Amino acid sequence: MRAVLAGSLGVALALGFTSPAAAATAPEVTACPSALPADTTCYGGQDTNGAYYTIAIPKAWNKSLVVHSHGGPDLGPPTPARTTDDLTRWSVMVREGYAWAGSSYRRGGYGTRMAAADTENLRKLVIARFGQPRKTFLHGQSWGGDVAAKTAEIYPRSYDAVLLTSGVLAGGSRGYDYRVDLRVVYQYYCGNHPGPTEPQYPLWMGLRADSTMTTTGLRARLEECTGLQSPTIRTPLQQRNLDDILAVTKIRESALASHLNFATFTFRDIVHNGLGDRNPFSNKGVHYSGSHDDTALNAGVERFEADPSAHRDLSYDSDITGAVSVPVLTMHAIDDPTAFVEHESAYRASLTWHQNLVQTFTTEAEHSALSDSEYASALQALATWQRTGRKPTPTAIAATCPTNNTKYGTGCYFAPTYTPAPYTSRVNARPGGTHWPALTPLQSKIWEWQGVKGITP
Repeated sequence: MRAVLAGSLGVALALGFTSPAAAATAPEVTACPSALPADTTCYGGQDTNGAYYTIAIPKAWNKSLVVHSHGGPDLGPPTPARTTDDLTRWSVMVREGYAWAGSSYRRGGYGTRMAAADTENLRKLVIARFGQPRKTFLHGQSWGGDVAAKTAEIYPRSYDAVLLTSGVLAGGSRGYDYRVDLRVVYQYYCGNHPGPTEPQYPLWMGLRADSTMTTTGLRARLEECTGLQSPTIRTPLQQRNLDDILAVTKIRESALASHLNFATFTFRDIVHNGLGDRNPFSNKGVHYSGSHDDTALNAGVERFEADPSAHRDLSYDSDITGAVSVPVLTMHAIDDPTAFVEHESAYRASLTWHQNLVQTFTTEAEHSALSDSEYASALQALATWQRTGRKPTPTAIAATCPTNNTKYGTGCYFAPTYTPAPYTSRVNARPGGTHWPALTPLQSKIWEWQGVKGITP
C-alpha cells in the first residue's frame, strides 16, 4: 500500500492536541514483523504523550480495525518493540484481513485509565491518518483485558465490539488479592524477603522504594527457601515450605516465581509510583487454609488494612463497572497459570446486561497466547454477532475452529460446556468483597464528579 504521510502537526491538530507534551511523529512506513503476510504495510510513530505505536494494514484490508491493549504492566520505559512484539503475537488478526494498531502506552508501570486513554488516542490517530474504519474492534490481553474492558466503559461510542483474551477481569482492587496473600504467606514461611538483618517494611509495599533488588536476587531468595529449581536436592524443610505456599495460595509451582515478582516489583510500582506510598491492599479477616498448620499460619502471618483513599484510587482506576453496551466475547484457558480462569466469573457477575457477553474456554494451560485457530474463530464470531445481532454460542464458535485450523494449524481446544467456579473459590474474599461489580457505575460517576483521578497518568 502506498500512502502519503501526513505531517506530525496535522495529526496532532486532528487529534485535538494544542500543546503537546512531546513532539509527536506521524505514522511512517516501517518494516513489518516476519509473521505478517508479505503484502502488509506497517507504520510506526510516537504520540504526543510519548507512547509508541505500530499500525499494520494488509493489502486485502476488510476496512475494519482491531485496536490492541497490551498486558503487563511493563515496568520499564516504553519502547517500539513492545508494539511490534504484540503485532507478531496476534498477526492472525492481520491475516484475517483486519488492520491492527497497538500502543506501548506513554510510560511503564500500572495505570489502567492511562492505558485506556493511550488506546483511545491511537484509535483517533488511525482515523486521522487512514480514515474512519467500517468497524472498530477492541482487543485486550491479560492486564490489557482490564484495560480494554475499562476503555469500552469510558469511551462507549468508540468501539463496535470487544474481544478479551486471558483477561485480568476482576479489576485492580480484587484481582491481585491472591498475590497479596502470596506476599505474606511467603514471608511467613521463608522470612527472607526482607531478611532479618535487612531494613524492615510493611509487606503491602512489595519492596522498599530504594531497594536495588533484581529479579535474579529475588529468585535466589525463593530458591533458598523452597528449592524451587532444584527438586532433586530439595531439603525436607524446603519441600514443606513449597508445599504450604502452593497449597495456601493455589498458585501453580511453575508460575510461583512470576507471581512473586509481581507481588514484589509491581506492588512497589503501584504503591510508590502510583499511590504516593499509600496502601491499597488488605488481608484483614482473611483465613488462610491448606497448610500443615493453619492455626500457626493465621496467628503469625502479617496483617494490614488498606488506606481507604488508596483503595478508592486503585478501584476507580481499574475496577470494571460492567456498564458496556456492545458485544463482548471472552476467551480464556481453563488452566491459565497467571490470570486464573475464575476472573471470568468475576467479570460475568459484574456485567449489568449478560446479553452483551459470550464467554469461551479452552483446555490449554497458557496465558500469553492461545491458538491462532481459536483467535480466528473468536474474531469471526464477534464480527458476525456485531453485524447481525445474533448472539453466538460457545458450541457454535467451537464448531468453526476446525475450518480455521486448516489455515493456521495451531489446534482447537475449545471446551464449550465448561463453566468456571466463582472467583472466591480461588481467591480469598475480603470482608464485604463478595458482591460484584466491585465498582458500581454510580460510584464511579460520583468519584468522577468529586475529582478522583485514580493512578497518576
